[in-house]
Amino acid sequence: MARDLGERNREWFARYKDDVKKEGKPFFPRAMLHDTIMGLVTILVMIGLAVVWYYDADGTEPGILGPWYTEPAEPGTTDFIPRPDWYFYFLFYLLRIFEWPETVFIATVGIPTVALVLLLGLPFYDRRPERRPSRRPVAMVAAVLTVVSMGVLTWKGATATEALGSELIELVPEWAEEQGFADDEQAVAGADLFAVSGCLNCHTYLGQGSANLGAPDLSAVGRTNDAAYFVQYLANPAQFGNTVMGSYSYLGQENLEALGAFLEASKGGG
Repeated sequence: MARDLGERNREWFARYKDDVKKEGKPFFPRAMLHDTIMGLVTILVMIGLAVVWYYDADGTEPGILGPWYTEPAEPGTTDFIPRPDWYFYFLFYLLRIFEWPETVFIATVGIPTVALVLLLGLPFYDRRPERRPSRRPVAMVAAVLTVVSMGVLTWKGATATEALGSELIELVPEWAEEQGFADDEQAVAGADLFAVSGCLNCHTYLGQGSANLGAPDLSAVGRTNDAAYFVQYLANPAQFGNTVMGSYSYLGQENLEALGAFLEASKGGG
């Protein structure tokens, strides 16, 4: 079988050389000329788009391709939720499917690595001369499934929404009623701060938020410790062995105590 394949490869190569001699289509300079022309066209299109963007926009007023610049970023914001560039949306949503930490390795390393290895090995394990799509059902089905899955994941990643602090703060009355701290002004103030401080970017609370980096659900965290403990923890998580979570000491003692009161009052609802 291997010898037959080698003989066919030699026949195809000899036929290719004969075609080149007869038709006069060598790689150099014909193919290189095509690549050069296509590269030049691509550069001209990019320059043209840049010219249209520059002259169509006016300062912060957007044109067809957007504005020259936008408002400066606010480093102290708590409502911003980082998102990847659009071409990583399929990986972004793939991560949302798998739960931390048991299966997240599959999404971050497993699936992308397997797909890349299969792609790199394609010239070695697919050596059939046939290239007609109608005669390659397995390859065509695999290609279609890959395109469809990446398209669906990209669309789901583009339309995925995370609740901002301005939206989460509207849930505080529900949290207070369910957890039973509606009459505790300090705990309510801590709940407001909890909603807008980005805590739910990693933690979950009564069904809201995202479980990232192994951060636990805080719905019933008040059963384990008191407010004083939570204040110390928030001020310096590293002293408790948590090197992932940053310090919230910049919020000030009053706000830390409000957060501590809120966390102490969070005993799971009911």
